[in-house]
Amino acid sequence: MTTTPDRAVTIEEVAALAGVSKATASRVLSGHPSTSQSSRKRVHDAVRELDYQPNAQARSLRSARTGTVGVLIPDVRNMFFAELVHGIEQEALERGYVNVLGNADESIAQQDAFLEALMRQRVDGIIIAPVGDGGGAIARLLRRRIPVVFVDRVLGDAAGPASAIPSVTTDSAPGLRAAIQRLHERGHRRIGFIAGPQQTSTGRQRLELFRRIMAEQSLPVREDHIFTGDFQPASGAVGIDALLGTTEPPTAIITADSPMTAGAVARLHERGMRPGVGIDLVSFDDIDWFALLDPPLSVISHSAADMGRRAVQSLCEVIDGGAPAAQVLPSTFVARGPLTVSAPGTTPARSGRKAH
Repeated sequence: MTTTPDRAVTIEEVAALAGVSKATASRVLSGHPSTSQSSRKRVHDAVRELDYQPNAQARSLRSARTGTVGVLIPDVRNMFFAELVHGIEQEALERGYVNVLGNADESIAQQDAFLEALMRQRVDGIIIAPVGDGGGAIARLLRRRIPVVFVDRVLGDAAGPASAIPSVTTDSAPGLRAAIQRLHERGHRRIGFIAGPQQTSTGRQRLELFRRIMAEQSLPVREDHIFTGDFQPASGAVGIDALLGTTEPPTAIITADSPMTAGAVARLHERGMRPGVGIDLVSFDDIDWFALLDPPLSVISHSAADMGRRAVQSLCEVIDGGAPAAQVLPSTFVARGPLTVSAPGTTPARSGRKAH
């Protein structure tokens, strides 16, 4: 004789017995097509063994899901964000979701257009690396309580609804501190910085950290050795012209992202110079071709793919009614090849080309 259990069996117990995630068990029971035959069999076997009875109201809510998540990145041409999206895509597919990708092109207006489209498509949630400080469509998105996770960037000094949005970001301090310390050890005292746009959290954070860590190392911070770019290659090239056009040019330069580094490398070559020969260049973001330069480029690295996977995990928790904590992943300094030894007072070689 079958006995009535003292309490209702939960979907977590079904998932545990089937050896799948709660999200997979939920999709199997709601008839979602993005599940494997093996998973479906294990879940249905566990349902029979445990005599699981799905909650009718919860089932109704689940059936309204679309199985899609929106992903909005600042620049699809930036290899860091390409790696980030790849990590998101792989984790999402494993959890039965497909992505709808949007490219803001570092434009708030373009970001708003994509977010409005994603809201009309009724995606189950959205992962955003935001451009700007959270007005426009982002504010409307948060007011509608659509599941959201911020990745790589957050809204600066956010208050109200944005302050509770889960995020997956990087602590740039460990990698930047190690890079500046290594440059200092190699004799550099005039270190320049090509910063990102200050309306983004990563742009602000990395410049603030640069100033603070330089002071920690008892190194002078010269305002004419700081150039603010826009995370695009052209501004990296202009930054090189600006910094090397000063009275006492820096002997080493740190760039705040990989596209600006690409522009900086190209401009140095136009000037007849090479990073690591006469002037040192250190980049945020570890892009594959940086290791192929001669000499290879030293970088401040953080795992974009890992950030992407964790963002999907957090978003799935939000979709299921959870409130995941913010995650901050470490950065590391990757030194490649011998860094230039710079004697105090030396000036990097410059071509006859004028800065512009």
